Amino acid sequence: MIQFYNHKGRLDLEIGGYLQDPVIAYHTYGTLNEKRDNVLWVCHALTANSDVADWFPHTVEEGACLDPSKYFVICANILGSPYGTTSPLHTNPATGQPYYADFPKVTIRDMVRAHSLLAEHLGIGRVKALIGCSVGGFQAIEWAVQEPERFERMILCATDAKATPWTIALDETQRMAIKADKSYGEPRPDAGMAGLAAARAIGLISYRGPEGYNLTQQDPDDLPADSLRRAVTYQRHQGDKLCRRYNAYSYMTILDAFDTHDIGRGRGGVAKVLSSIMMPTLVVGLTTDIVFPPEDMRHLAEQLPRGEYAQISSPFGHDGFLIEGDQLNALFVPFIEKHFV
Repeated sequence: MIQFYNHKGRLDLEIGGYLQDPVIAYHTYGTLNEKRDNVLWVCHALTANSDVADWFPHTVEEGACLDPSKYFVICANILGSPYGTTSPLHTNPATGQPYYADFPKVTIRDMVRAHSLLAEHLGIGRVKALIGCSVGGFQAIEWAVQEPERFERMILCATDAKATPWTIALDETQRMAIKADKSYGEPRPDAGMAGLAAARAIGLISYRGPEGYNLTQQDPDDLPADSLRRAVTYQRHQGDKLCRRYNAYSYMTILDAFDTHDIGRGRGGVAKVLSSIMMPTLVVGLTTDIVFPPEDMRHLAEQLPRGEYAQISSPFGHDGFLIEGDQLNALFVPFIEKHFV
């Protein structure tokens, strides 16, 4: 069941501005033990929500990596997302109207500060494992830098320590699609929906890659020339599907935050910061991921003093972390349960 923490006070934002009395939506699974040392904190990806069991199949199950019979699992919805945490569709206290395009710019560091506020509210001190995939990994590695004493170990999957020019270009292409929709910017929740559908279709190409599409979207033999190709209907379906559960303002907010990700900003650079992360860290790459290629993930692991690299074989590209539950559990479970000296 979704829960809400109504923080009383200002959350000052890195780029400027603030959120007054922000709301943080979150889910928990399992029971906090008496020693309060069985906490697993999951950071979610771009368009996911705080209900990990909803988007991370076969992980919140007995015997799986987020086993609720053993662990107290927490996931907080990120700032700007439309799933309960303060977002562009929330009311701006200064105007009494929804923020829409006036929602302030947030960064990954702001999202992490909101997580920290929730952790303090829940009385969570030590976290056994901090887990993040994709944009969730951005949050995880940033939080590990901000509060290294809070975490015993960390798992990073299909992510990086800094947004690369390649990933920023993907984001900008999606932003261009949204802004090409002339309704974007209008003060209504469904503004920019045609642009959002196009942006999602663009994004999905990078998430799945050629192997995924060629495996799942093949047309039957002898398809008439005037028939719609399966890949065409799939792209349209995925764009429409996101529009039914998301909004363009939230999507733009999180794309913008994605591009700010750089754990080395103001700290002496990425390499210096990575060398200071002393917690055991499992870094997992996916064989066909073109967003965060496995060679980049291996390099990330090599820069961490206690990093180790593992790899999932999948034809589904970046989205493999949402699909290959058995392989993921086979890697995550022993790392979470491992005794480190």
